[in-house]
Amino acid sequence: MSERIYLDYNATAPVRPEVREAMASALARGGNASSVHAEGRRARAAIETAREQVAALAGADPANVVFTSGGTEANMTALTPENAGPRGQVGTDAVCFASGLEHSSVLAGGRFRAEALQRVPVTPAGTVDLAALSAAVAEHCAAPAKAPLLASVMVANNETGAIQPVAEVVRTVHEHGGVVHADAVQAAGKLALDIGALGVDLMSLSAHKIGGPQGVGALVLGADGVLGRALMNGGGQEQRRRAGTENVSGIVGFGVAAELAGRDVARMQALAPLRDDMERRLADVAPDLVVFAQEAERLPNTSCIAVPGMRAETLVIALDLAGIAVSAGSACTSGKVQPSHVLEAMGASPDLAGAAVRISLGWDTTQDEIARFVAIWSRIHAEMTGRQAAA
Repeated sequence: MSERIYLDYNATAPVRPEVREAMASALARGGNASSVHAEGRRARAAIETAREQVAALAGADPANVVFTSGGTEANMTALTPENAGPRGQVGTDAVCFASGLEHSSVLAGGRFRAEALQRVPVTPAGTVDLAALSAAVAEHCAAPAKAPLLASVMVANNETGAIQPVAEVVRTVHEHGGVVHADAVQAAGKLALDIGALGVDLMSLSAHKIGGPQGVGALVLGADGVLGRALMNGGGQEQRRRAGTENVSGIVGFGVAAELAGRDVARMQALAPLRDDMERRLADVAPDLVVFAQEAERLPNTSCIAVPGMRAETLVIALDLAGIAVSAGSACTSGKVQPSHVLEAMGASPDLAGAAVRISLGWDTTQDEIARFVAIWSRIHAEMTGRQAAA
């Protein structure tokens, strides 16, 4: 039996061997990073080394890296009214702008009140509608009692791979005195990141998307290093920005993964021709194939496709039985296959959105694996379309 082919890196990347080794070593050493004895100091040193490694991946000051339990917690911490607008001018009327493309933890609004959330339209190509954002922000700021504002935008979408116009969002929001949070969870390791060059004030990262362990992430702060309000209180860890005993082994693994991911950006960029060739070969088999966000600049490893009439859940199961792992949309809904809010925001019909599957490549994806995937997908396509024709 052939080895399985894993093409779901955007859900979670396999843990890199170097990460496993580093984590095992950290677990063997033990020690609480808040203790002053030798074991505690060694654990603290390991965390600070990882902080430097993660900061390098984000182009940030290590002092501005706050470790969390993952991207969702980082987003939740960032999306708080105390982070909106000029410091010290925050009230309960602060507003959060976000598009329908965002991660579900952003769409939940963090600690903003539901009525304070404003949804920004998106283009059919899968990017934030800048004209609509500009108009919405200007209207908000024209009010007599202007409330502080925060905008949250992905650097790149997890389902379609569409790269978002972050610099333009920053320019629009900063002109009106607002704050910008960037969810860079999917972009890390696939694009070169620099929080200063992007101009964002807050950035979320997650270890398990770059070959690190699950359950570890970071909120990276901009140059001023100010966090309006901690999500976890009660201890002095993370410079009182996030209380709780640190996950030393997980953080160590995150650091090693971040260092490796930073080195591999060029290697990940080289996946684009392999991805594009795969899409062309699938389109040769199915001329009605739809590639979402094809008109936008995309992450080099990501392809979100649909063939009308081929239900995503049926296709995912058939591919799984044939030894191939892909997903239907994102993997952030506890394994449930349900219509994609991203594709809905892009204007896709329910039927087409219900046929969408995401193929996401990784650093060790080979041409042979893609050839095998195309062959198996083509066979399943023939079987499914044949059954439809017979019916």
